[in-house]
Amino acid sequence: MAAPLRIQSDWAQALRKDEGEAWLSCHPPGKPTLYGSLTCQGIGQDGIPEVTASEGFIVNEINKITCLDISSGGGLGVSSSTDGSMKIWQASNGELRRVLEGHVFDVNCCRFFPSGLVVLSGGMDAQLKIWSAEDASCVVTFKGHKGGILDTAIVDRGRNVVSGSRDGTARLWDCGRSACLGVIADCGSTINGVAVGAADNSINLGSPEHTPSEREVGTESKMLLLAREDKKLQCLGLQSRQPVFLFVGSDAFNCCTFLSGFLLLAGTQDGNIYQLDVRSPRAPVQVIHRSGAPVLSLLSFRDGFIASQGDGSCFIVQQDLDYLIELTGADCDPVFKVATWEKQIYTCCRDGLVRRYQLSDL
Repeated sequence: MAAPLRIQSDWAQALRKDEGEAWLSCHPPGKPTLYGSLTCQGIGQDGIPEVTASEGFIVNEINKITCLDISSGGGLGVSSSTDGSMKIWQASNGELRRVLEGHVFDVNCCRFFPSGLVVLSGGMDAQLKIWSAEDASCVVTFKGHKGGILDTAIVDRGRNVVSGSRDGTARLWDCGRSACLGVIADCGSTINGVAVGAADNSINLGSPEHTPSEREVGTESKMLLLAREDKKLQCLGLQSRQPVFLFVGSDAFNCCTFLSGFLLLAGTQDGNIYQLDVRSPRAPVQVIHRSGAPVLSLLSFRDGFIASQGDGSCFIVQQDLDYLIELTGADCDPVFKVATWEKQIYTCCRDGLVRRYQLSDL
């Protein structure tokens, strides 16, 4: 029988401070209770605290949450970690439901399919995996990338998915046959973020050079956006594979998202958020700059968007920049990802915590 371990309720906050301490205790069956403490010896260059334990306890490893998403019905959350696993949890209270294990090394990205019952993940092991949220089984593994997968996008209902990788390629996959339908782009530079969006009728996406596979479902009239490490933001027709535009920014692009059929956002390593109009992309509609910290995630939200940065800031911008809401609590730890369901906003942060915010009417 495993010995129950109890730990100070605010241990995560306590161990974020240099020399911070948190108590813990363990009661092995039939033996006296063992009392001890964890102490933070400083924060490493990767932002993860170096923690030591008192006599009788051992700190095996410290993991950080890299990504999260909320199911379409708002009932479940999924989060990925640097230890190669993911967790499915109850969105209302964080109660753990399933652990998904199968990746080697970091899991960089995770998201629910529209059904809310299936999860897509990409890892540093260059593998893309599909999981059942109901029984934690891995039902499909895609192989073909030669570098870690950094972001994914789901096309329509999810018969096809897109992945972007450190190997500089974006690939389109057939979920039903576990097969790669093609390399959509080969950039020669790491692809940090991908987004798929429906194109406005006024945008010319070009025509495919070859007849698309019958296994391509929902790619017509879709744009693919790629946030690249070489300071370039690339847009192309998902079905046509033809270029729409190539925009050069101030620094590496980390993330991107569509706001509409012609408006998009992209965030850079030096803190710029570019708003572009696909119909005239040479000059940005506007550039938002709140700090020099890297922009780590962007998410369309109501009449505006939510952004998170590497200095712990996370904020909601309403239309025309006339209204802004700050989401506090992350202190100076980077906020890696944001997900929403109705009036609830979830964030994951380098401190290992998932935070849930309840919004009143905006």
